[in-house]
Amino acid sequence: MLFSNEEYADIHYIYGYCNGSERQAVVEYSRRFPNRRVPDRRVFARVHRCLRETGSFSKAIAEREPDNDDQEDLILEMIEHNPSTSVRRISNQVGATRMKVWRTLHRFGLYPFHLQGVQALLPTDLDSRMQFCHWLIEHQHLLEKILFTDEVNFNRDDINNTRNSHCWSIENPHETYDKHFQHKFSVNIWCGIINNQLVGPFILEGPLTGEIYLRFLQEELSLLMENIPLRNRVQMWLQHDGAPPHFSRQVTAFLNNSYHDRWIGRGGPVSWPPRSPDLTPLDYFLWGHMKSMVYAKQSHNRDELINRIMDAATQIRNSPGMVEQAVRSLLRRARLCIESAGCHFEQNL
Repeated sequence: MLFSNEEYADIHYIYGYCNGSERQAVVEYSRRFPNRRVPDRRVFARVHRCLRETGSFSKAIAEREPDNDDQEDLILEMIEHNPSTSVRRISNQVGATRMKVWRTLHRFGLYPFHLQGVQALLPTDLDSRMQFCHWLIEHQHLLEKILFTDEVNFNRDDINNTRNSHCWSIENPHETYDKHFQHKFSVNIWCGIINNQLVGPFILEGPLTGEIYLRFLQEELSLLMENIPLRNRVQMWLQHDGAPPHFSRQVTAFLNNSYHDRWIGRGGPVSWPPRSPDLTPLDYFLWGHMKSMVYAKQSHNRDELINRIMDAATQIRNSPGMVEQAVRSLLRRARLCIESAGCHFEQNL
């Protein structure tokens, strides 16, 4: 039996008026509200306890329903048949209150957990992922010499994790945020990570092609690496994924000529496993962290968006140990990938 907010308020008031006496509260409530249903005496104490512990009247406070083993069996059967079903749906189909459903699930150690999105894999991807992870562990002394690189697009409509977009307030402020702008703008960004240093960001103008990427490698990358010690640059490995611009004939020829056997990618001396963002620190660390800062506030034009990207990169660069820790965690990821036979492993981190 659920009550309205007005009834909950009156229940709590009467309970206090009667100095916490449940039996007196029942008598006083029935006297003041003769046309209302009278709550069970235990409801008065539960409403008071809920308000004291949580600061609000839970909509799930209700008359305590009698123990019903059949209802519990039905609840557990529904969860076993469909683990993603909702408490509301179980409540409607079983005929129990939502509080009854929650209590039953918790009593048997069942709690709701969010699903984690992962990159879809093909059966043929597993062996290549295993081979790369074995190579990485066998050559872990090279980890601090690998320049991990990637490109990503920042745009006006993007927003990081709308599930966490909320506004704390005593009353609903009815806040909104704008999206689906007619005037759109975006920025294509390249970044690199080597050991404990962030390289870039660098703005790639226009859609990325093999010619643009080759020009970037030939003319811009060396300038971006000026803060890296010369000895490290001489011994440096380069990694990128299997995006078509990275795999063009000109780019492959340039990498073979400039890095010889010290590059990782599609068609390279060390093959990069396709569909493996969980094995590069830019995907599993940098882009998500950077976007959470960039999209924390809306950008009104392209220049403002670029400034926010650069500011985010500066904050990350000035956070001691953050980048290095992200790179070091790759070894643990490689071991977990091997343990899972090349399948998804991030749910086990």
